[in-house]
Amino acid sequence: MNSEANGRRDNVPLGIVVIVLTVFAMASADAVIKYVSATFTLWQIYVVRSLIVMPMIMALMTLGPRQAFAARAIFGWPFLRGLMLAFMYVAIYAAMPVLSLATIAASLYTAPLFIAVLSPLLMGEKVGLWRWAAVVLGFLGVLTILRPGADSFSLLALIPVVAAVLYALAAIVTRTKCATAPPAVLALALNLALLLVGVLATAFLAIWHPGGSRTSHYPFLFGHWTAMGLREYGIIAILACLMVAISLGLAKAYQSAPPSVIATFDYSYLLFSVFWGFILFGDVPDVPAVAGMLMIAAAGLVVIRQQGQPRGRSFQPGSQVP
Repeated sequence: MNSEANGRRDNVPLGIVVIVLTVFAMASADAVIKYVSATFTLWQIYVVRSLIVMPMIMALMTLGPRQAFAARAIFGWPFLRGLMLAFMYVAIYAAMPVLSLATIAASLYTAPLFIAVLSPLLMGEKVGLWRWAAVVLGFLGVLTILRPGADSFSLLALIPVVAAVLYALAAIVTRTKCATAPPAVLALALNLALLLVGVLATAFLAIWHPGGSRTSHYPFLFGHWTAMGLREYGIIAILACLMVAISLGLAKAYQSAPPSVIATFDYSYLLFSVFWGFILFGDVPDVPAVAGMLMIAAAGLVVIRQQGQPRGRSFQPGSQVP
């Protein structure tokens, strides 16, 4: 808890609280997007939501240091991090119309394993035996939920694994290259990346004109923008507020504590996704799914216990992402 990263002292309890609240907002936003995936296209959500979110974040930035407005504070590593997260969302949402929230969440949360593997290589972070055991236990819980090899398993469940790799890389970039950047700057860079991806994808589809089969089978990715009324703007406004919380929360959590710690509590997204899956879609987890979630919860308890044990520095300030 007393280790430092790039000159900033860790605050592990704060990081844990922030990431749990953030992933609740993420699960809520993903549930809303899945619910309206037959109404909007993904790119319409990206563009309209970002146009609402960015002024909100810039208003928050007026409360912070004036230098936060410098273009150099947004472009570079913060923008690259934003692009990683933007394409992470593309991978998640590409599977959302055809997979349950719980399945997507289980596939996505292979991310802590990638973080644990990449952190020593890219950050010089020390990951002890118990932390490795907790990550492996959580990963086994994910496999228990996914059940690869079972008749119900689909290769589509592996699509969010791409998102998991991008999320792991974004977490490490946040920790190493953006550790001292104001969260509002990171949030603005993320939403600028989302806006850019949305505009470019919309322009590409307008030029390409995908066939009717693609549009009918995957309207969320290949469909046209739909007309928006009061209800549609209300939905986008809700998503915008959630996005502000997510953008700020992700940045703050990974700045506050080592990624291998925060990643373990990222697993709570699974519980929240099951909750919203039941409330909105009537999805009820079976016995293996519940067993997997208990394994994930146990992994989190191991990490909590280890936070009270003395250990060496978890990050060497000289380590940099190549």
